[in-house]
Amino acid sequence: MKPIYLDYNATTPIDLEVAEAMRPYLYEHFGNPSSSHWYGIQAKKAVEKAREQVADLLRCNPDEIIFTSGGSESNNHAIKGVAFAHRDKGHHIITSAIEHPAVINVCKYLETQGFQVTYLPVNKFGLVEVETLAKALTPQTILISIMHANNEVGTLQPLSEIARIARQQGVIFHTDAAQSVGKIPTGVEELGVDLLSIAGHKLYAPKGIGALYIRQGIQLQKLIHGAGHERNLRAGTENVPGIVGLGKACEIAKRDLSRNLFTMKKMRDRLYKGLEQKLDQIRLNGHPEKRLPNTLSVGFSNLEANTLLSRMEGLAVSAGSACHSGSVEISSVLAAMKVPLEYAMGTIRFSTGKMTTEEEIDQAVEIVVKAVQQVRQRDTTPIPTEARR
Repeated sequence: MKPIYLDYNATTPIDLEVAEAMRPYLYEHFGNPSSSHWYGIQAKKAVEKAREQVADLLRCNPDEIIFTSGGSESNNHAIKGVAFAHRDKGHHIITSAIEHPAVINVCKYLETQGFQVTYLPVNKFGLVEVETLAKALTPQTILISIMHANNEVGTLQPLSEIARIARQQGVIFHTDAAQSVGKIPTGVEELGVDLLSIAGHKLYAPKGIGALYIRQGIQLQKLIHGAGHERNLRAGTENVPGIVGLGKACEIAKRDLSRNLFTMKKMRDRLYKGLEQKLDQIRLNGHPEKRLPNTLSVGFSNLEANTLLSRMEGLAVSAGSACHSGSVEISSVLAAMKVPLEYAMGTIRFSTGKMTTEEEIDQAVEIVVKAVQQVRQRDTTPIPTEARR
C-alpha cells in the first residue's frame, strides 16, 4: 500500500488533464517553436496559448510572462536581473529571514558581488512587520523580495501593503509565489508586485517548468545568454511539453480555485482538529488565519521530528528539524519565528492537496496519534543539551 500523501507543499502529482494536454507534444507536435515550418508553428502556437493561460490566472498581459525551468530559476532571474540591471541606482536589497533558499542563497551570492542585503525579522506568526520594512529602506534600495506564502508554516505576507511602500519609494518589488499560485487568488494587480515567480510542480504541472511575471517596463539583466527566446530574456529552445503542462495547470487552477481552496482547508482543519482532540502538548506554528488553506505545521512537545517520522509508517510528510549527533538543527523559519525549542524540534509539516480525502485524513490522524504516543511512552528523546538554530 502506498503511504498517504500529505506533502503537497513539497511537490504535487501531475493532474490527469495536464498529462493529456502534454501528450501530443511528446510525440506528434515535436517541432522547435523557432522553426518556420508546420511543425515549428504548431509548437509555437502551443507555447503562446500556455502563456495566455498563465497570464489569465495572474490577471496580467501574456507578454509579461516568460517561461523558465522552475521556481528557483525564476527567483534567480528576478533578483539577479534587477540587481545587475539597476546597480547604477543603488546596491541595497531587502528580503526576509524566512525566504526559501532559492531567494536567501541568491541574496548571499549578491553580497559577494558588492550588494548589501537586509534580512528582515518576522514576528511569532512568521509575518514581516510592514513598519520594520519601511524603516529598512534607504536611498540605495533597489529591490524588495518577500515571499507570498511560507512553504513551511503557510503564513501569508501583507504584499499589498509592502507594494504600496515600494511604489512610493520607487523600489522594485518581487515575490516568490511558488506556494500560493493555484491555492489562493494571485492577481498581480491586487498584490501590487512587479515580479512574481511560479513553480509548475507546486500546482500539478510537471517538474522542470516555471514562469516569471515581469511587469511591463521593468528592466532585467539577462540570466541565460544565447539566442533571443522569451522576449530576448531567457535563451534556450523552449520546453514545449512542460510549458503546455504549466499552461493547462494554470487554466485548471483558475477554473477550480474556489472548490480546491475549500477542500484543502476542510481537510487541513479536519486533521488539526483530530490531532487536538487526541493529543496534548501540541502547538500550531504560523498564523492561525493568515496562512495557506492547505498548510499545517504542528510542533509536538519534547519529541524529535525524525523519530516521529520513522514511526509514521503509511504517511508521507515533512519534518521541521533534523537531528545530528545528539543536537537538533531547527529550520531557519522556525528559528526566525522563535518557536520554543521543545516544540520546534518536534515540528511536522502536513500539507493537503486537491485530491486529499476525509478517509485519508482520518487514517493520518490515527497514524500520527499512535506514533506520538509510542514515542512519548518510550521517552527516549529528551531535549538535547545542545541545539543549533
